[in-house]
Amino acid sequence: MARLKIDFAAPALPKQGTLVLFVGDDLALPALGKAKWPAEFEAAFKKAATAENFKGKPKSTLVLAAPAGLDADRVVIVGTGAVEDRAKADPVMLGGAVMGALGKGKAATVLLVGPKGFNTTPDAAANVALGMRLRAYKFDRYKSKKDDDAPKGDLTITLGVADPAAAKKVWAAESGVADGVILARDLVNEPPNVLYPAEFGRRAAELEKLGVDVEILDGKKLEKIGMRALLGVGQGSERDSRVAIMRWNGAKKGSKDKPVAFIGKGVCFDTGGISIKPAGGMEDMKGDMAGAACVVGLMHALAARKAKVDAIGVIGLVENMPDGNAQRPGDIVTSLSGQTIEIINTDAEGRLVLADVLWYTKDRFKPQFMIDLATLTGAIMVALGQENAGLFSNNDELAERLIKAGLETGEHVWRMPLGPSYDKMIDSKFADMKNTGGRFGGSITAAQFLKRFVEEVPWAHLDIAGTAMGSPSSDVNQSWSSGWGVRLLDRLVRDHYEAE
Repeated sequence: MARLKIDFAAPALPKQGTLVLFVGDDLALPALGKAKWPAEFEAAFKKAATAENFKGKPKSTLVLAAPAGLDADRVVIVGTGAVEDRAKADPVMLGGAVMGALGKGKAATVLLVGPKGFNTTPDAAANVALGMRLRAYKFDRYKSKKDDDAPKGDLTITLGVADPAAAKKVWAAESGVADGVILARDLVNEPPNVLYPAEFGRRAAELEKLGVDVEILDGKKLEKIGMRALLGVGQGSERDSRVAIMRWNGAKKGSKDKPVAFIGKGVCFDTGGISIKPAGGMEDMKGDMAGAACVVGLMHALAARKAKVDAIGVIGLVENMPDGNAQRPGDIVTSLSGQTIEIINTDAEGRLVLADVLWYTKDRFKPQFMIDLATLTGAIMVALGQENAGLFSNNDELAERLIKAGLETGEHVWRMPLGPSYDKMIDSKFADMKNTGGRFGGSITAAQFLKRFVEEVPWAHLDIAGTAMGSPSSDVNQSWSSGWGVRLLDRLVRDHYEAE
């Protein structure tokens, strides 16, 4: 498999490969210090820009093969627009757009110099590199015939920046975040015959290489603990259920700060159980563990960049299958909390998994907050489409911080309501609650269900059904799985919960 290698160096014209330049709407070539652009190249650029009607609009590209006056094999010129466009440009998205325009080749030099207002700081350079890494991702490990048009061998990209040493330092952290996103994407893209609960747990345990403590609870341990809501979901499968607990201890010794906690729904395949789903599109239910994948990717990111925080990641791993032992509509189960749940629909299973894992995390680790992620409801896609994840929270400060992190990373969240009227919709005649509240407000009543298992701990629930899988292609993702949430939560931790 071809690898992408990224390095940083002082700006210089390459002797071979692809050269990437940035220009504004005035089409002025960027300054090269004391050096000047060859007159032949300037003339060729102007002629090509006129012929292709290239105006330097943001992320538009113009390609010159065998450019006159330069040693490079080809030049890709990327527009940055007007001054006001440059001020609001996202370097991550710009990096993704550049990667998408590179095409074939084994070497590329990106001169991160440009017109007035163009962000060329070390942070921006590292974020351009992050965007390139994310755009370069492909999941083709099960294809026996590879893409003949794809570049052969490793691709080395050199970013020409004013302060290479500073950019490398920032990239050392951002590359760990990129690895976390890619890990999450890989997990979601895997087929369900490969990634079942025990195998998912094994892959989570690989984080021990980064210094993460990992504990795997099997079915017998879960039964002894009392996670009967979670076990009820998996009882129709031949695959044993699991809970994986990941602990990153990055805070200073003696720190009195409570850990932060992230919980993920990991339904490795969801048939709907006895309340079986329609056949059309059921293959996508291999991605019903995207919340758990995000938590594993996040824990990787925090450990890889040596985040100065104590963080807990807990994921519930099950398969929801129909057989003679499967859970039935009408069953009543007793959750770890002692609260009883009437099963109305076995396809409303993710909240049962999360109920036990939330309660367990709250009781055992006593965190300063809990955030859960889950591909929980189709209803959230009806409400928000695929542009925003649904955010539900019992804490305004935590919610506002998540919204801000979403704006900064492009992983947007939209806060949805909670309230007593919605909570009444999940009251049961036969148990403490039922696992669905009816057709209307489906994502809200699912969140109200979870809220009954967090008590007074600051909590946020992210319904990522629309953003984590099958999401629209973007500058930084051409894959079915987006790895959504890793960058969002890493930014949340980085901005508010790490020790100085």
